[in-house]
Amino acid sequence: MWQYHPELLAKPVPRYTSYPTAADFGALPEGAIERAIAGADGDISLYLHIPFCEQICYYCGCNTGAAGKRARVESYLAALHQEIATVASLLPEGARVRRIAFGGGSPNAIEPAELLALVDAIHAHFPLFAPEWSIELDPRSLTAQWSHVISEVGITRASMGVQTFAPHCQKVIGREQPAAMIGRSVDWLRSGGVTSLNFDLMYGLPHQTAADLIESLEYTRKLGADRVAVFGYAHVPHLVPRQKVIPEDALPGAEARFAMASAAHAFLTGNGYDAIGFDHFALPHDPLARAARDGMLRRNFQGFTDDQAEVLIGMGSSAISGFPGLLAQNDKHNGRYRKLSGEGRLSASHGIARAAQDRLRGGVIEALLCRGEAALSPCLLAEVQGKLAPFIAAGLATLSDNSLRIAPDGLPYARVIASLFDSYRAITQRKFSSAI
Repeated sequence: MWQYHPELLAKPVPRYTSYPTAADFGALPEGAIERAIAGADGDISLYLHIPFCEQICYYCGCNTGAAGKRARVESYLAALHQEIATVASLLPEGARVRRIAFGGGSPNAIEPAELLALVDAIHAHFPLFAPEWSIELDPRSLTAQWSHVISEVGITRASMGVQTFAPHCQKVIGREQPAAMIGRSVDWLRSGGVTSLNFDLMYGLPHQTAADLIESLEYTRKLGADRVAVFGYAHVPHLVPRQKVIPEDALPGAEARFAMASAAHAFLTGNGYDAIGFDHFALPHDPLARAARDGMLRRNFQGFTDDQAEVLIGMGSSAISGFPGLLAQNDKHNGRYRKLSGEGRLSASHGIARAAQDRLRGGVIEALLCRGEAALSPCLLAEVQGKLAPFIAAGLATLSDNSLRIAPDGLPYARVIASLFDSYRAITQRKFSSAI
């Protein structure tokens, strides 16, 4: 069991899927995203955001809405098709698209034929080089037809939002899905050719006990998930209004959350999974586990990844693009996004230019979260040495010359330790989720 030091976990911190974080974004100069795409040589990854779900879960902080109004879905997809053409027209000849991911929301909230049309558009417009395809799926709206779609597209990686198998927890978060439904979905995905299947699970849910979490992990193991992400539920109703229906007095306390995270780590690593970063796990054969063993694990807007591309282009409302020198987010408002995209314009006017100092600090943060260690420049070392002292004293980290290493017992403190190198946190006073 990990040691609990509440004073070292008291400060909420970002998840650091980028640095600087989205909390630090501001207005971008005119044409910034267009110039970045035009200079994006080499391997490129694409992310397409589908902001619709058939049913909206109370806990969810994603940019998504109900898929019931077909006219709205169709107009959005028309705008996304136009953005695909616009982005592709800006890419230089040396670009090679190697990965394509569909996320949301729930990509299977649209019709199978509509997803196939998006795939056809990507083939028609982008320079594809043996790409890997991945998709996020909601088992509640998954049908056997999607197995054929996955096979036709060549999707080999899929992630399902499972969250919990406990019926009483499912009910209070608005996500009721029997275990048999999850099992049926797994069969469809495997028969469609998915070889890397991820389950998203959560701890810290209302009315959730440690026994509930272990039962969910046991189901996950038996169903053969290749990857497991175990996230702490982030209760931030001031940012996500739909969370106001979740009773705060039913949420586990900080110490109980810590115990749940510790129990999940012990269960999964004790049942054949490798720990990946601070909240992901993968079976040894999975590409994510291989990347971690080889020191090639990365972190981007989709979390921990084996993707080595320096450029990720996001399409769809609220999607974020990442370039070495720029982070840019599309308009979050679906109406404005549809209008701009329909006119052949890109909507990413919000983001931040990454200065050399940002890239240096971002490299340290990524190294700590992905590999558990980082080499520090003399300036960074002098800046954080005093702040690191309590973590070193507690045996959670070690510092030798300029090398900072997070100890095995320091894993749940990784985000807090990484945040010590974040120069924006003293400027942007935004409330983040709990560190564990």
